[in-house]
Parts: sequence; structure tokens; C-alpha cells
Amino acid sequence: MKAIINGKIILKDRIIENHALVFSNVIEGIIPKENVSSDWEIIDAEGGYVAPGLIDLHIHGYLGKDVCDCEEESIRTISKGLLSNGVTGYLPTTMTVDMKVIRKALETCRSLKEESKDWDGSIILGCHAEGPFISESKKGAQDSRYILKPDADFVKEYSDIIKTITLAPETDENDFSAIRKICRDTDVVVSMGHTSADYETAMSSVNAGVKHVTHLFNAMTPLAHRAPGVVTAAMNADVSCELIVDTFHVDSSLYDLLWKLKGRKLCFITDCLPAGGLPEGEYTLGGQKIIYKGIVCRLEDGTVAGSILKLNKGVWNVFSNSDIPLYECVNCASLNPATVLGIENTKGSLEIGKDADIIIANEKFDIKKTIIGGKIKYEN
Repeated sequence: MKAIINGKIILKDRIIENHALVFSNVIEGIIPKENVSSDWEIIDAEGGYVAPGLIDLHIHGYLGKDVCDCEEESIRTISKGLLSNGVTGYLPTTMTVDMKVIRKALETCRSLKEESKDWDGSIILGCHAEGPFISESKKGAQDSRYILKPDADFVKEYSDIIKTITLAPETDENDFSAIRKICRDTDVVVSMGHTSADYETAMSSVNAGVKHVTHLFNAMTPLAHRAPGVVTAAMNADVSCELIVDTFHVDSSLYDLLWKLKGRKLCFITDCLPAGGLPEGEYTLGGQKIIYKGIVCRLEDGTVAGSILKLNKGVWNVFSNSDIPLYECVNCASLNPATVLGIENTKGSLEIGKDADIIIANEKFDIKKTIIGGKIKYEN
């Protein structure tokens, strides 16, 4: 048995002190600190935060490696690097590239998924296929040459590894037939994103089965008083929403409003590119040149391409720039994503019986230790 002492324990509805978190491979309990047995292995949090491991639903790469490299080495590097950010589980995310590349990337992740449960890296929880079924007018940094019409049979073929699929609902003709088929025949979460849909189309797609929204505000029709767009549909509908919380992609003045509207349906993501964890400079994404400067990456023509955000710092960004309680900021990067994936019974919060995926962070939420399944995988 192991116990973490001297920490501020972040639960899903409060933060408690003067207690110890007791765990084996699962959370065994939270007890008064004076009840800790001298026979247990003791981990001293040194006054820091003790929180559930973070889950990133949307990340393309890290440390110079791209999910679309389709290489086992790349996925291993990404997974190991994410430990220092407190990410204990994630969805390696593909993008709109040649379908042969997408298939190979998914197959690579599929081959490593089981092994990842016990390696020295963040666990592969599945994949997020961002495209290629998107709108050309809202493609962002995606390559328009590879955009296709929604294909439910493709999603079904890879439904064991794809957990979320981003598509533009207005491109799914014939009354959202592909969306309906995906939702009927698989457990894949359909997310609307990179979309030029109007409000009515977006709301109709929710009725057809869309349950999630990819990086809210970015690459979609905006909120306007006579053309409410996808953004308003995301706020009005009972769907979960991703938010890139680097303070650039969405202004921090919106954080409080979004949390009041979406609550436990709000999921913080990084949308991190291969440049993440590396110095400023020139890199590639899906074969395209990107320039990393400041807190953002752009294509050569200036198009915003994504972030270099670390998810633990995203949690701190929101906490530091809003009135949202820290435990709810943590929920947005742990319990809420777990709920989207349907794994909230085993991951996402420090509750008895759940997997012992735990992080210890300092007063600025820098990661000191990352624990997965009760084993220390990273310590700084």
C-alpha cells in the first residue's frame, strides 16, 4: 500500500488538506493523515497539489514527433514526453492528410494501445481522427487536397481505435446519413468541427447524433446576433466542447462565461503540435511547414496551425484568468474528458476504486510526479 501525505488533495467537488491519499493500483481511500500506517510506502507531496491524471482529447504531436509520422518510435516519444505534463491518458490525433497515412497512423496506435497500459508513457486511450471529413472554407491548417465526404464505413472499420471523429456536418448530405450510421453502429463520439454549418444545420446534426464540438470557436461559424452559427449551437445544445486554453486561441475573458454555460461538459485540450516541448523555430505538421513563435504555431502564410500548450499549464491558465475553482479547472482536464470517452467509472477523479492515475504538482501546477496505475512513471 502507498500513501501520499502533505498534499492539497483535489477532489471533483472540493480541495481537502490534512488527509492522505491511499492507493495500490487503484484508489483505496482518503484518510486523516494521522491514520497513515508506518508500514506503507510514503510519498511526500511537500505541500503541493494532488490531483487525478490529466486526459488530453486532442493532441497531434510532441517533442518533434507527429502522430501522422505513423512510426511506433514517434508515439512512444510523445507518450513519454506527456508524463512531464501530468497527462496519464490521451488520444493521439490525426489530421487531414492522405487517407493511406491516416490508416497507417491509426494502425500504429492500434498496435501499441494494449502495450501502452504498462509502458513508461501516457496511456493511449484511443485516437481522435480530426478530418478528413471537413469543410474547405474552415480547414484552418488542414490540407484541402485530402478533404473527403464523410465515410461511415471507414469509421466503422477503425471503431476499435477511433474514439472521436471530427467532421463538418453540412458535408454529410442526405440527412446526415453518415453521422446516423456511425452513431447507430459504433461507440465513436461524433464531433462537429472545421465546419461552415449555420446554426440550424448544427442543431439538426446534434439531433442526428453529434455529441461533441472540436476546439470551440476555432475553425467554425462564429456567434453573431443574426447568424448565430456553430458557436451558439455548441452553447445551446447538450454537447461537450473542447477548448484550447493557451490564452491565444480563445481569449481568457471568455473562460468564466463558457464554464457557466457548459459546466462539466467543458474539456480543456492542447491541440499541441510536434513543436510542443521544443524551442521556437521551424517544424512540420502533416508534411506542411509550420513556424513556432511565442505561444502559437502558424503556416508560412500566417494561418494559425495550433498550439504548443502543456495541459497542466492550460489548467493553470484558466485558474489564473478566471473565477473558476481549481477543482473545476482540473475536472475540465480529467473527469470531463473521461466522461466524453465513457471511462469516467475508472478514470478522471480521485475516487475509491478508480485507477490510481495521480499527479503531484507544485504551487504553479508544474508537475513533480506522475503516477499511472499506482506506479511512478515520472518525477522531477
